[in-house]
Amino acid sequence: MKRKLLLLLCISISFLVVAQKPNVIIIYADDLGYGDLSCYGATKIHTPNLDKLAKQGIRFTNAHSTSATCTPSRYALMTGQYPWRRTGTNILPGDAALIVPTNKITLPKVFKQAGYQTAIVGKWHLGLGDQIEKNWNSEIKPGPNETGFDYAFIFPATADRVPTVFIENHQVVGLDTTDPIQVDYHKKIGNDPTGAEHPELLKMKASPNHGHNNTIVNGIGRIGFMSGGNTARWTDEEMPLTFLEKAKTFIDVSKSKPFFLFYALTEPHVPRMPSTMFKGKSGLGFRGDAILQLDWSVGEIMKQVKAAGIEKNTIIIFSSDNGPVLDDGYVDGAVTELNGHKPNGPLRGGKYSALEAGARIPFIIKWPGKHLSKTSDALICQIDLLTTFASLLNVSINDSIATDSENMLKVLKGNSKTGRTLLVKQGGALSIIKDGFKYIEPNNGPPNTGTLLTNIETGNSPEPQLFDLKKDIAEKNNLAQQYPDKVKELKDLLEKIKRNKQ
Repeated sequence: MKRKLLLLLCISISFLVVAQKPNVIIIYADDLGYGDLSCYGATKIHTPNLDKLAKQGIRFTNAHSTSATCTPSRYALMTGQYPWRRTGTNILPGDAALIVPTNKITLPKVFKQAGYQTAIVGKWHLGLGDQIEKNWNSEIKPGPNETGFDYAFIFPATADRVPTVFIENHQVVGLDTTDPIQVDYHKKIGNDPTGAEHPELLKMKASPNHGHNNTIVNGIGRIGFMSGGNTARWTDEEMPLTFLEKAKTFIDVSKSKPFFLFYALTEPHVPRMPSTMFKGKSGLGFRGDAILQLDWSVGEIMKQVKAAGIEKNTIIIFSSDNGPVLDDGYVDGAVTELNGHKPNGPLRGGKYSALEAGARIPFIIKWPGKHLSKTSDALICQIDLLTTFASLLNVSINDSIATDSENMLKVLKGNSKTGRTLLVKQGGALSIIKDGFKYIEPNNGPPNTGTLLTNIETGNSPEPQLFDLKKDIAEKNNLAQQYPDKVKELKDLLEKIKRNKQ
């Protein structure tokens, strides 16, 4: 009898140990701005599900991606390393080779080492295979699986780049081998019409000078040329719904054991072609409709977690890869139907910019059992998630490249408002934030992305710039001449960090 009781006790303890490991879901938006959510002050659009998530957790007002564009931000999230330390981490074409190392620790590998099931569903944009030239009609690897995900259901790059297909683990979904896929980013291939040749076939007009006039898929011109794979091509209206179903299914089948899900949304990145039930609902053009679709998707994930009976043991993190952009290649009402909405909130700049709207982003965490409805102004960055969860799960990362990642466990639990002491950000020019002051290094690039392009202030200037973000979050007053000692301090510190190649 004693032996049976001892055995039952050991089983019970083992069960409790496993149960104490929280499931983790990261929901990652694409090009969503600091001012795009009603819980961050938006008044022209209402995002009830994200508002609910914020009320149940902590809403951060000083959270950042590392970069003002997508590929480098995702690289940093995965590796814990500043992306500017490695060449080739800029915005990738759809046929790029994998840039995430497969022989180093990554965020999903942290969870795998702790016994988790891991999955990515949605946008990838970190390259596939060992080289640019790849056969899209056979196994495509290395990719997400080799970087730590047990399951991957993705598209390769962005929705405006070919190939416009789903890839499940290593295979294109729904491929007819008699209609093989070919991809080229330099010259036209096959007989598919292009936006340049047949603009009359477009259901969404392309803006000039963006490159969205190549192969037409689903009535939308894309970047790059593609032929074949006609049965495998997704349509823009159903593509996000497919990702949502895959994410919900993974939650359901994994609910009995710890899991990590990286749910990488496509909204509100271009081309904005929301599902029919959201078209015209926001009054802000297709960009606003896409944000409503994004918010609904978050609500569906929250419902799925509750239905699976794991709500009390599931951490949900919501954030964005970079700041907002309006006209990013298509005429979709984002500019003409803005109607007073301010995607960047009180900030200057946006996507591509060294100014705050480039990489200061929404960041909400719901951690069950922690204090509700908190707002934190702690300085945090997505790059810190790797080291933070490694600390939570007692995973060693001593041999990693993640030396730019810091442990923010107390901050994310709501036990501390003392975040990072400093942060380096990338938006064309590099900048550094320390003690509330932000220094942007001199840069000879254009001050604006151009009125025919995205029309965003880049933050580029041949002169040093210094802003006191505690008093001037809009970066209106350059204090560089007033505080030369502070400029020198931050300039020297940035140079020191840059010299430390790691």
